[in-house]
Amino acid sequence: MLHSVFAAARALCRPIFLSQSLCAQVGSEVMVKRFLKSCLLIGFFLPAVLFADGMRPDTTVIVLHEAEGEVSINVTNTDSSPALLHSVIEDVPEDTEQLIVVTPPVTRVDAGERQMVRFLSIGTEPLKTQRLKRVSFEGIPQAQPGSGATIGISLRQNLPLILHPKGLPKNDAPWELLTWHLQANVLSVRNDSPYVVRLAADVRLNPQRVTASLARTYVLPGEVLQVALDKPVPGATSVTLEPATVYGFAVDSYDALLITNAP
Repeated sequence: MLHSVFAAARALCRPIFLSQSLCAQVGSEVMVKRFLKSCLLIGFFLPAVLFADGMRPDTTVIVLHEAEGEVSINVTNTDSSPALLHSVIEDVPEDTEQLIVVTPPVTRVDAGERQMVRFLSIGTEPLKTQRLKRVSFEGIPQAQPGSGATIGISLRQNLPLILHPKGLPKNDAPWELLTWHLQANVLSVRNDSPYVVRLAADVRLNPQRVTASLARTYVLPGEVLQVALDKPVPGATSVTLEPATVYGFAVDSYDALLITNAP
């Protein structure tokens, strides 16, 4: 299994190491930029060990619709031996209300077999906005009989889980509802929408192409995130961001209007 972890790491890193030689072979600046962007977005939006042996979910994002009350996914044990699947709901620091339970929390999954994992809504009040949680799936190797003490490597997947309120229309581009403000050297992003917005932490102020790094890769409904720039950027008119859809797919970068000198 350890060999598989290293192999997965090499596979993920290889495109970045070969990027210069690829530039020469491809001969197209546009194609190279798209290729590099795809490699970088893997690190932002996909589980870190998605291609390694271990417990592999069949999705990269879980969406639980309040109207349905539950959602299920399949998790496959891609290892060559049985393991215990440990599934845990994790709160983001900004939202610790208990809204979901997972079943089964712990179960044995044989090599190559799939296990259905269910997520049940237990909130007592109707949702007014989307809510964000995270789910971890950990495969715990079982000791072989008669082998004595053994050391196993457990691989953990960590996925976002979004609760979608009943009656809230679907929005495939919620990042377009963010508003961006620049006052002096402070960049602010405000989410007045009822949607969770996921995006890469690094954004770019244009036309100066100054990079700013947000504190995290999501903006919850009603939130305002701020970042202090090293120095003011006079004349900036837009912000380029790299969003992710609700279902985890990376999309083209998006240029948002930047409002300057706003309170």
